[in-house]
Amino acid sequence: MCLCVLPSPVPRALHLRRLKCRLKLRSSVKMTPLVAVVSSPHARLFTCFFRLGAQQASPLQLHTGTSLAAKNYHEVLVLGGGSGGITMASRMKKRVGAENVAIIEPSERHFYQPIWTLVGAGAKQLSSSGRPTASVIPSGVEWIKDRVAELSPDKNCIRTDTGKEISYKYLIIALGIQLDYGKIKGLPEGFSQPKIGSNYSVGTVEKTWRALQDFKEGNAIFTFPNTPVKCAGAPQKIMYLSEDYFRKTGKRSKANIIFNTSLGSIFGVKKYADALLEIIQERNLTVNYKQNLIEVRADKQEAVFENVDKPGETQVISYEMLHVTPPMSAPDVLKKSPVVDDAGWVDVDKETLQHKKYSNVFGIGDCTNLPTSKTAAAVAAQSGILDRTMSLVMKNEAPMKKYDGYTSCPLVTSYNRVILAEFDYNLQPMETFPFDQSKQRLSMYLMKADMMPFLYWNMMLRGYWGGPAFLRKLLHLGMS
Repeated sequence: MCLCVLPSPVPRALHLRRLKCRLKLRSSVKMTPLVAVVSSPHARLFTCFFRLGAQQASPLQLHTGTSLAAKNYHEVLVLGGGSGGITMASRMKKRVGAENVAIIEPSERHFYQPIWTLVGAGAKQLSSSGRPTASVIPSGVEWIKDRVAELSPDKNCIRTDTGKEISYKYLIIALGIQLDYGKIKGLPEGFSQPKIGSNYSVGTVEKTWRALQDFKEGNAIFTFPNTPVKCAGAPQKIMYLSEDYFRKTGKRSKANIIFNTSLGSIFGVKKYADALLEIIQERNLTVNYKQNLIEVRADKQEAVFENVDKPGETQVISYEMLHVTPPMSAPDVLKKSPVVDDAGWVDVDKETLQHKKYSNVFGIGDCTNLPTSKTAAAVAAQSGILDRTMSLVMKNEAPMKKYDGYTSCPLVTSYNRVILAEFDYNLQPMETFPFDQSKQRLSMYLMKADMMPFLYWNMMLRGYWGGPAFLRKLLHLGMS
């Protein structure tokens, strides 16, 4: 049980050091007219690219925790070193100074997971998706290489797996989502057999590519579970890519492509669903709704599905290739904590991302109960809102800027085409570009494959990218 309380007063010498640092920072800002006059979103974009160019002039500096004195109190404590955690650590570093921010993350490597769709289809190398965690944690921010074991928000502290107790003034929860392969009978041990893969984990994504290459003839099955998932378009993206691969390699006539989804529709936004259904019909793909994968018999190459509307009614389908999208849930450490709702997700205000009960606790990304798709694009948009929310809370002011639920899902339909779906809480399109994004386009594929990874590594994780809202306004000027 976490027994820590708020720390004793900070030593006077430490106060003086912090005061000198802040005075130095403020004086430097006053001497920089460019930063002082930036007020419009477009000008801020120019500043971001200006900074980016300066940073690119030298290689990334690896973060080293050994030079930092370990502390048991931080003004801002970030739980999780994924997309949301790193991004918010970068933003908070600018707000309160690196010495006042810490991030808890056990993993040695950080992955840009959206590219795994292309890795599973052989279009990208897995090595291109990952970098050392040390290289993405903001310099000066303390990296606590540990795992969160318990949250005690009533006492403003957490406990780690190694027993370390850490208290905070503000807490950002960015622990992502948990892959529950074990909830499917026969997994994860079934991945030791060929013909089966999953684009959702680093250890199984390359097995998808091998299964695709080894395919000869028969059923190629793609699944969607009966739970919330991250990147809800990914389960069908690999289906379209596989079909394209079969056509390019002369195997299409021998392939029966099946998409078994537990949902009742192909996509939640009607505009993009209509476009996808046309592709499905044109390519002769089979879609079965309300079918949930409950068992994999890898030794027999059989998949067992249950009818969502009729529990207990099952169907066994043999496969030559099987792509599994696992059930997912909030991390177990959150489920047993006071910060979650009845379903186990961090309970935050959907407009401000501030916790509904604990005013000094905030959530971002996949671990929250925000009613929007769980994507990296959503995290980018949320980060800008959360940054502003926290800046006002730190001044004892009420949050003002509201998150509209923006998220994006680049629906890869072939090796050179993408439908760029963008929408809000109300499942209404929020398209950035002044053309119909429900059409398959090469330009959108290039953006997905090359531009988005660049933005992720060089801008988003450094706290300079909060989504394309300003770009959307710019490109739609004069349009109704």
